[in-house]
Amino acid sequence: MGDNNHTYDVIVIGSGISGGWAAKEFSEKGLKTLVLERGRDVKHLKDYPTTNMMPWEFEHRGEVPYAIKEANPVVSRCYAFKEDAMHFMVKDTEHPYVQEKPFDWIRGYQVGGKSLLWARQTQRWSEYDFEGPARDGFAVDWPIRYKDLAPWYSYVEKFAGISGNKDGLDILPDGEFLPPLELTCVENYFKDFVSKNYPGRHVVYARCAHITKPNQVHLDQGRAQCQGRNLCQRGCPFGGYFSSNASTIPWAERTGNITMKTDSVVHSLIYDDKKGKATGVRVIDAKTKQATEYFAKLIFVNAAALNTNLILLNSTSSRFPNGLGNDNGLLGKYVAFHNYRARISAEHEGHKEFSTDGGRPTSAYIPRFRNVNKQETDFLRGYAAGFGSGRGYQRNYDGFGESLKDNLGKKDPGPWNVGSHMMGETIPKETNYVRLDPDKKDEWGIPLLSVNIDYDDNDEKMVKDFIEQFTEMYTKAGFTNIKTNDSKQAPGLDIHEMGGARMGKDPKTSILNKWNQVHACPNVFVTDGACMTSTSTQNPSLTYMALTARAADYAMGQLKRGEL
Repeated sequence: MGDNNHTYDVIVIGSGISGGWAAKEFSEKGLKTLVLERGRDVKHLKDYPTTNMMPWEFEHRGEVPYAIKEANPVVSRCYAFKEDAMHFMVKDTEHPYVQEKPFDWIRGYQVGGKSLLWARQTQRWSEYDFEGPARDGFAVDWPIRYKDLAPWYSYVEKFAGISGNKDGLDILPDGEFLPPLELTCVENYFKDFVSKNYPGRHVVYARCAHITKPNQVHLDQGRAQCQGRNLCQRGCPFGGYFSSNASTIPWAERTGNITMKTDSVVHSLIYDDKKGKATGVRVIDAKTKQATEYFAKLIFVNAAALNTNLILLNSTSSRFPNGLGNDNGLLGKYVAFHNYRARISAEHEGHKEFSTDGGRPTSAYIPRFRNVNKQETDFLRGYAAGFGSGRGYQRNYDGFGESLKDNLGKKDPGPWNVGSHMMGETIPKETNYVRLDPDKKDEWGIPLLSVNIDYDDNDEKMVKDFIEQFTEMYTKAGFTNIKTNDSKQAPGLDIHEMGGARMGKDPKTSILNKWNQVHACPNVFVTDGACMTSTSTQNPSLTYMALTARAADYAMGQLKRGEL
């Protein structure tokens, strides 16, 4: 797909959430933009093969056959790896990597990347999050603060379509919201209980990238209101949730300024010693294995956090023998993630006069409340949590023949079930790193990524605290049959890996500056998860979008001034 041209104004590597935004911003402003996607093409509507299938139309009723699970032990642990969506996920055998320590690397190699599969939770970071490293002394100080990103949060929220409430919390800043969906009566009960009994703790509607009432900008994108089908991982025929496929990529294509090249595995960036900057990108055709080079004045690397690290580490030259921009030896280091190990569930015996009806793509959310204004625990930072509730039906399997049939036809409401999961901030450490394997290569001749990422004592203390605090809150709220669980899952299943090419003020301790530019190679920008200095407790995708739009705006200004 695309033309035979090899020179463009800008090259964007990756078409996922951040790459899609880069493509939109540059093409909209008139720049001839090449988007390189290592996977296949996936067109909105056309390439969602399961989106309108009924349960009985699936050969295995939605389950993944045993043989496929056995062949794919990593990806099959992901909640979305089911019969209706597994075609959007990378199989273990097709794209191997090296696990120095257990790490479940979940990937989606196609146009749109994981934006087809994400959980669509969109909380802004707060000032506390950007100040975190400076206050607590871990990682390095962020080179930006909330005020730098706030207008860009607004910019991307208006276009993407974010449903939310104005909650007035400094720990979770308000945004540009479409109307919220309803919380259940039990979620509202817990919200009121926590508000009265736990000052500084809040239960709010979990903001999500779903169109609840389309504005003109959403209609102009060809998107419609979310139908509450809760089949999002299949690709949404309504464009009800934000994805690159339904939103930014088609928008960019309408400008006529974008060229999308699929099956384009990026090998490395080309650096010109004489010019002192990157001049292009080396690409291996996924199918033919043929090598090609493309050239541009500006390169945005948005291959998803770990692959972005891989590409930069593999971009060696006489100037950068250890990877592009890696003068300080920190590229690939200080990788962090979100700790999702702890869960709690319970039953609620009240509100029996109410039940639930229909679907809803979100729940309630409890912003971080630990170590906000002062250090109050024996661990650094904190955790956020979900809070959801629902009421199922009990079935009577007694009897034979007609009596069994009659009993099965009766649906008696069961108890209300409630549950929470933690999303803990992990501390970036030099010992959590990715590197290129010195010996093993993939079928395109690119070194395999070797991953050495693990939990630490801070994470263990946080899991313990989450279980203690939520057990207490659930108990005091009158919930019964409380069950807690530490899954002990390996890092990676959170699918929130961040860092390795972190932003910072000092080129000695960071890879990128405050504009997401590589310190030592200023015409290369990184705005996906690799750029993150720390992880906070919020879902990260909204922040990637805002950082990308901000960096693209800055880069275009530099191009116009002839500074790149």
